[in-house]
Amino acid sequence: MNHTIEQESKAARNEMLAENGRSTSARLLKFLQRTPIHLVIVLIAVIWMLPTVGLLVSSFRPAHLVATTGWWTAFQTPFQFTLDLYREAISANGMGQSFINSLFIAIPATVIPIMIAAFAAYAFAWMEFPGRDLLFVAVVGLLVVPLQASLIPVLKIYNRLGLTGTFLGIWLAHTGFGLPFAVYLLRNFFGSLPRDMFDSAYLDGATAFTAFFRLVLPLSIPAIASLVIFQFMWVWNDLLVALIFLGGYPDVAPMTVTISNLVNSLGGGWQLLTAAAFISMMLPLLIFFTLQRYFVRGILAGSVKG
Repeated sequence: MNHTIEQESKAARNEMLAENGRSTSARLLKFLQRTPIHLVIVLIAVIWMLPTVGLLVSSFRPAHLVATTGWWTAFQTPFQFTLDLYREAISANGMGQSFINSLFIAIPATVIPIMIAAFAAYAFAWMEFPGRDLLFVAVVGLLVVPLQASLIPVLKIYNRLGLTGTFLGIWLAHTGFGLPFAVYLLRNFFGSLPRDMFDSAYLDGATAFTAFFRLVLPLSIPAIASLVIFQFMWVWNDLLVALIFLGGYPDVAPMTVTISNLVNSLGGGWQLLTAAAFISMMLPLLIFFTLQRYFVRGILAGSVKG
């Protein structure tokens, strides 16, 4: 009896070892199959990041070395790293005031369109009214209208209303340009929410406003967070719209306009752009890494029902 039990136990151990061996072989094979893909992805990432790394290294080098040698020579001894370019960029042409101006522009120009788009997206997704689908198609169609085509008409209207060179004018411009994409993204996410949830809320006496503020907004944090990233980065990095509506008013000009003016007409002082670019990148990078866990979920908003 004991001999039989020992044989069965040994057979079970052998079978388990064989299963573990097959599992290990399968994992190894899968790893080897995916290795070329991983290598290609890493190679693409390195190539993509190489200019940024070169710009970062150059921003810590003396100006005469930036102008005469390649950034890779910075790793040769003796090392010559300095913060002079950052000091000059911060003190040049009111960069500090431009940073504050960029905040005054970017924060309201991000909050206002998202607020309006959230209400509009909820109406398009869950409210019935005449011409809803046709109006939504018209809003989505605005995505293909070039931004440049509307600058001159808007500028003429602003000149008549006295909005040129004001924060209100640039807020309204960014709101109008950013609304179509915001409505499209949020409507897709709102439409993917389960209908049973709304039916239960309405049966409990909830109004449309209650359902919007108590159900839709809390469940839509990923989509809203990803939209905040898109809108804020677009407004913060915008040069064209700011140059058209604020370019002639240095007191309210954002960082992009000020940075573009660091280089003189003969191209002198271009080394300052290396440091100024990273000064401008700090806040967008902070916001992106803070909200990155919502980013992919928000990008896929509405792509899968249920």
